Amino acid sequence: MATYTTEIASDKLVSDNPIHQRLLKAYIAARPMVSGDLLEVGCGEGRGVEVLLEKVDSYLGLDKIEEVITSLRAKFPNVAFQQAVIPPFKNIASNTYDTVVSFQVIEHIEDDKLFLEEIYRVLKPGGKAIISTPNIRHTLSRNPWHIREYTSKELITLCEEIFDKVNAMGIGGNDKVWSYHEENRKSVNKIMRFDVLNLQHKLPASVLRWPYEVLNRMNRNKLHKKQGNAVTDISHEDYLLVDHPDQGLDLFYVLEKKR
Repeated sequence: MATYTTEIASDKLVSDNPIHQRLLKAYIAARPMVSGDLLEVGCGEGRGVEVLLEKVDSYLGLDKIEEVITSLRAKFPNVAFQQAVIPPFKNIASNTYDTVVSFQVIEHIEDDKLFLEEIYRVLKPGGKAIISTPNIRHTLSRNPWHIREYTSKELITLCEEIFDKVNAMGIGGNDKVWSYHEENRKSVNKIMRFDVLNLQHKLPASVLRWPYEVLNRMNRNKLHKKQGNAVTDISHEDYLLVDHPDQGLDLFYVLEKKR
């Protein structure tokens, strides 16, 4: 039986539904933008494969977890998957892919500049990369699984050092989404009021991961019990691609390599 962490939101657990739908929205927003040979960096459990596959000529998914890759190969026998710890992108030639997508990955990468440089390297001239990451303006507590999170300007500045064009957008939402987010914020704040010593920002991430996981799961279950349909009825259609990244729960950037 699969074990789902709160860091890898599940499409099987109803309490994870708002997060799952938010992550799914990035793929749906990217769907009209992808073409040709596509590389997904950090494909996870394959949430976006079916969304994007019919829009491209080939699809290679990379992920660091071998068990995930084995499962994906069985589920999608006509799609290529590779286990890889990145960056760099070993065994991938320069100027190979028309499109690279990488959603909710860069915040986990120690050398984020090298990560983006590698994406630029493997793109064909004229190719584009589409990335997403949490908007720190709307983060509710420290996530010990993340190396860092970004303001919209911080990520724009980093991307502009490498890419020839940066189109900065966001994944926001309608009133249903922001209402859930506000209830989530209130609930998290009730938990965090006990952290009078601000230990979440002082302790090593490795020490915080277990309590973060337990409290996060308890919080999601509590929100589901309290809000019911307000949790289960949120769909990807309630999340919106917005023009200004600061309006998004997630930053959603389209990065281009010149021809």
